[in-house]
Amino acid sequence: MSDSPTYGFDTLQIHAGARPDPATGARQTPIYQSTAYVFRDADHAAALFNLQEVGYIYSRLTNPTVAVLQERLATLEGGVGAVCCSSGHAAQIMALFPLMGPGKNVVASTRLYGGTVTQFSQTIKRFGWSAKFVDFDDLDALREAIDDDTRAVFCESVANPGGYVTDIRAVADVADAAGLPLIVDNTSATPYLCQPISQGATLVVHSTTKYLTGNGTVTGGCIVDSGKFDWSASDKFPSLSAPEPAYHGLKFHETFGNLAFTFHGIAIGLRDLGMTMNPQAAHYTLMGIETLSLRMQRHVENAVKVATWLENDPRVDYVTYAGLPSSPYAERAQRCYPKGTGGLFTVAIKGGYDACVKLVDSLEIFSHVANLGDTRSLIIHSASTTHRQLTPEQQEAAGAGPNVVRVSIGIEDADDLIRDLDQALAKACD
Repeated sequence: MSDSPTYGFDTLQIHAGARPDPATGARQTPIYQSTAYVFRDADHAAALFNLQEVGYIYSRLTNPTVAVLQERLATLEGGVGAVCCSSGHAAQIMALFPLMGPGKNVVASTRLYGGTVTQFSQTIKRFGWSAKFVDFDDLDALREAIDDDTRAVFCESVANPGGYVTDIRAVADVADAAGLPLIVDNTSATPYLCQPISQGATLVVHSTTKYLTGNGTVTGGCIVDSGKFDWSASDKFPSLSAPEPAYHGLKFHETFGNLAFTFHGIAIGLRDLGMTMNPQAAHYTLMGIETLSLRMQRHVENAVKVATWLENDPRVDYVTYAGLPSSPYAERAQRCYPKGTGGLFTVAIKGGYDACVKLVDSLEIFSHVANLGDTRSLIIHSASTTHRQLTPEQQEAAGAGPNVVRVSIGIEDADDLIRDLDQALAKACD
């Protein structure tokens, strides 16, 4: 099918990138469980390796099943191309890889998943990179944090764990003025609730493990390229604008234009980092995306109902859900995320750390797991798990203090979820 803008989201989430298998007529995208692909002849092989022709060489680089997922995600996010990889964390490294270099930094929001804070504050130091963490509500502080060595700005659309919503357009304006790409992690919102590229983002990353797959079966990640950034406007991004020695001096931006980042992600990123998505994971994710809009509508509906009940319960200190009228981000949520702010938020329990642990251990429907975005409702005490490696100050900044639990509201009956929380709170706060 032609990815015409006349097609709606519900149609594209099923059809974009997918065509009947030419060999068998199979309507569902097959799992191409193959390591390598036969070349037509020696000239064909040479053309593929020289990036003169697009095709399949080796599944570390390209795979037909993964290619369908890449095209679908690029279409849903409004990008020109995408690169899928093995996890959301892999996607973050691959997004930064062409942009950074020794001594360079990324300016990142303080409101990020704990694993991302650790990756940015600790792990990337081994590459000679660094990160500066800033409250993105303070745009002046963001501007001041950017210096001559900054190569990217990074945030989450709907932040994990607290469900904080970012004003992407405002942040994008700051990044644009500095001549920098804005990378937005859109995992928690998904392209159904938010399309960061339409609000000024350069790159969008996903942990496809979460809402996109939606069933807790496989891990995966993706980088979607807007195709809108001028990588040759300055000398800050030589990986994309300068001659590439591994390809006889080819310049990615000059050669591939608005697909420069996408081609680099495959030809250099996947080739050398090897963070490959396997075709079975791509297949499961494609099947999940077919029902994305239906699931996200139910996630939002349930989250509003459960969060409202929790906010009015005397055993609860506060609820961080931006979809509540009482939220300090309610106006921003309605303006920037009109379809809702997802199913993720935190709850502060009276009784602190011990009450949180009891609550988690007393629930019956909610699953205690280190995941989010499942059809099932999930809960975790972030301070003792996903954010355990952070300092107390970092935990508080990320919205993961010791008295807080993170909930990911699923698509079950909301009244059943409320009853489960009610009985668990009774045990936790007795």
